[in-house]
Amino acid sequence: MSTTYSILSPQEERIQEEIQGKQKRDGRKRAYEILDSFQNTRPRIDAERAKYFTESFKETEGEPLILRWSKALKHIAENITIYIEDNQLIVGRSGSEGRYGILYPELDGDFLDLAIEQLPKRTQSPFDISNEDAEIIVKEIAPYWKGKTFHEDLAKALPKETLKFTYDPDDSLKSRFIVNETASFRSSIQWVHDYEKVLKKGFKGIKENAEKQLQALDPLSSVDSMEKAPFLQAIINVSEAIILWGKRHSKLATELARKESDPKRKKELEEIAEICSWVPENPARNFREAVQSQWFTQMFSRMEQKTGTVISNGRMDQYLYPYYKKDKEEGILTDEQAIELLECVWGAMAQFVDLYISPTGGAFNEGYAHWEAVTIGGQTTDGVDATNELTYLFLQSKREFPLNYPDLAARIHARSPERYLYEVAETIKEGSGFPKLINDEEVIPLLLAKGAKFDEAYDYAVSGCAECRMPNRDTYTSPCAYINFAAAVEMTLYNGKMKLYGEESIGLKTGDPRDFTTWEEFWNAYLAQQTNFLKHAFIQQHEIIRLRAQHFAAPLGSALHDLCVKEYKDIHSPNIAGGIDLGYFEFIGYGTVIDSLAAIKKLVFEEKRITMEELIQALENNFEGYEVIRQLLVHAPSYGNNDSYADSIAKALDLEALTFTKKYSQELGVHLDLRYVPFTSHVPFGKVVSATPNGRKAWTPLADGSSASHGADINGPTAILLSNFTSKNYSHRERAARLLNVKLSPACVEGNVGSEKLVSFIRTWCDLKLWHLQFNIINKKTLLDAQKEPEKYRNLLVRIAGYSAYFTDLSPDLQDDLIARTEHENIS
Repeated sequence: MSTTYSILSPQEERIQEEIQGKQKRDGRKRAYEILDSFQNTRPRIDAERAKYFTESFKETEGEPLILRWSKALKHIAENITIYIEDNQLIVGRSGSEGRYGILYPELDGDFLDLAIEQLPKRTQSPFDISNEDAEIIVKEIAPYWKGKTFHEDLAKALPKETLKFTYDPDDSLKSRFIVNETASFRSSIQWVHDYEKVLKKGFKGIKENAEKQLQALDPLSSVDSMEKAPFLQAIINVSEAIILWGKRHSKLATELARKESDPKRKKELEEIAEICSWVPENPARNFREAVQSQWFTQMFSRMEQKTGTVISNGRMDQYLYPYYKKDKEEGILTDEQAIELLECVWGAMAQFVDLYISPTGGAFNEGYAHWEAVTIGGQTTDGVDATNELTYLFLQSKREFPLNYPDLAARIHARSPERYLYEVAETIKEGSGFPKLINDEEVIPLLLAKGAKFDEAYDYAVSGCAECRMPNRDTYTSPCAYINFAAAVEMTLYNGKMKLYGEESIGLKTGDPRDFTTWEEFWNAYLAQQTNFLKHAFIQQHEIIRLRAQHFAAPLGSALHDLCVKEYKDIHSPNIAGGIDLGYFEFIGYGTVIDSLAAIKKLVFEEKRITMEELIQALENNFEGYEVIRQLLVHAPSYGNNDSYADSIAKALDLEALTFTKKYSQELGVHLDLRYVPFTSHVPFGKVVSATPNGRKAWTPLADGSSASHGADINGPTAILLSNFTSKNYSHRERAARLLNVKLSPACVEGNVGSEKLVSFIRTWCDLKLWHLQFNIINKKTLLDAQKEPEKYRNLLVRIAGYSAYFTDLSPDLQDDLIARTEHENIS
């Protein structure tokens, strides 16, 4: 661990200046005034979206679901309170002023009234709520949705054997954190729209296209009347809704301008009024209109549905670039003005807080998690490097403006320019965790293998934590399973039981491991438990796919998808013709499982330094009185060190999971690919798993993503890359994201030499064709000081799992998890 704290990251230097009252602000008066209006305030729940959505649904029972949804959105657009904040140039909110979250009773209305009492008190991402809104929720909203939600239907549909892996048998609101469904606290997995369609056509053009299709339908066809017509009418309705919403902002800006005494602000409001009277109805004519139109679409889609990780922004440096370039050439836009507009968006974005009512969802997404990714770099549709002047402005903004919004994602490929990589490295060195890196050399071949065309694969956008989407080709939205394979290790040790759940047999009875005489017996017993977990995850997914279209619709998202419009199908419909259905299942605790199995193989069966009886006794006692055994386990071969002993086990585990999904996802009609992306679920999943044979203490976090176990990676960060490389099965296409966290001391990347080292490390990662990489550049001492004096470190940003959050917003468990990650002093 690092013992030198004289070298600080730029973020740490800035925080020390703040502590000493020497805060520096380099211009950006508007952006900082917006930031000061809400930063470090506790978010509030705004009930308006839920209220108007529920009012409409009460009036439209019996109508097609997508039509009901569009009418609900129109009712919201007509009635929701709109705001134009002081200093803002880009307008459009889904709720009240300040930091706010909105409700989706179609998801969690069955326990919304109970949750409202708990939200202000919970330690993980708490929210405030007014007495008035609480009364509306309890008396008007929640009663309507009880008995109608997806969560209730799913709990009823799951077989008993699957249910006991999923929920507490006595309370379906409580997750078991073993084989965890994620479909009941979000209506879609991560998603990204085709924003370019809006910028070029406007919603007037989208509406007119739907009207032409509607007029061309066969009036005698039952399919046209009952399926196609409601779909097209829904597009018309939702187009009218967002146009109306924009014009309401224009009217409000006009009214505010009349009352404004400051001539500068009066002019700004008049400009806002003119812009909002034109977009999003019509095509954008300049950079500012393009930014405003995109933001209206982004925010209205948040009112449409709750996607996992929020709707992402797509390749902003690509679809905004023509407007930027034109305005620059005409002399009506400077880089400073462009950055100011973008930072107005970042400030507005930061005020919308993705609210998880479900305790499980809250535990998975600590620290007010957000993933509204902005993708930069990568390649054009014909495979040429895509970086441009706007790409560098995004990086500049991220270095110079201390905010954890947006979630910046940089695509890297083998021919990425040296300047781009250097500026990416300089931004990473800032220490706030941005940008995360996604590797074209891994992603694009996999997309091609799964059926994409070259131009589609080259044009992918980062969406969510470490995922990718191809607008107009991706069609799968069903949230998928998170599987706690460390629990499978525990069930192997205790013959299908877990210490937390007492004498209840949850898993398979694979026998008492004290009777096993060979490693192969233990390995096969573990694989039986792992395969059983997968079986129940796929049963969950079968029912999730079957039920979701009965509960959720997305007319706005469907209107922006070419295949949905062509096939007259809502994006939540299963198996849309021409689409690629890319789903996943999550391997949680990868490093924990690998190291546990490696320790058992090495110490119990090969070297016989401890017996299975001694191991189980040590585990049952959480290593109290068994520290010698614990140290033997901790120093056994470990994943993350380029150690072929551990990495061969990692590869075998990976292969078993790939083999299962290769066979059984086909019958579901989707690609359920193997992923290693935990969000913050490795913390609550660890709370149900007792002590494990890698020396991990009971109820503590599991290893995250494809990273090494805490403190196990002792051979430097390059060894972590090599373990990731050697543990993958490249002959299988059923692979998806592997999230990889690397923690470096600021000293090891200091100066130009440090930047060059970091660029070389990124190129090595790219050459190894690994999917994802993200960094924390921070001293352990800073994190420990922030725990002791949180009020001084309110602005300290850290990288979690595909997103950055304020350290003091995290639970003590997740804070400890970050502190326990190995801090590497050298890039070697």
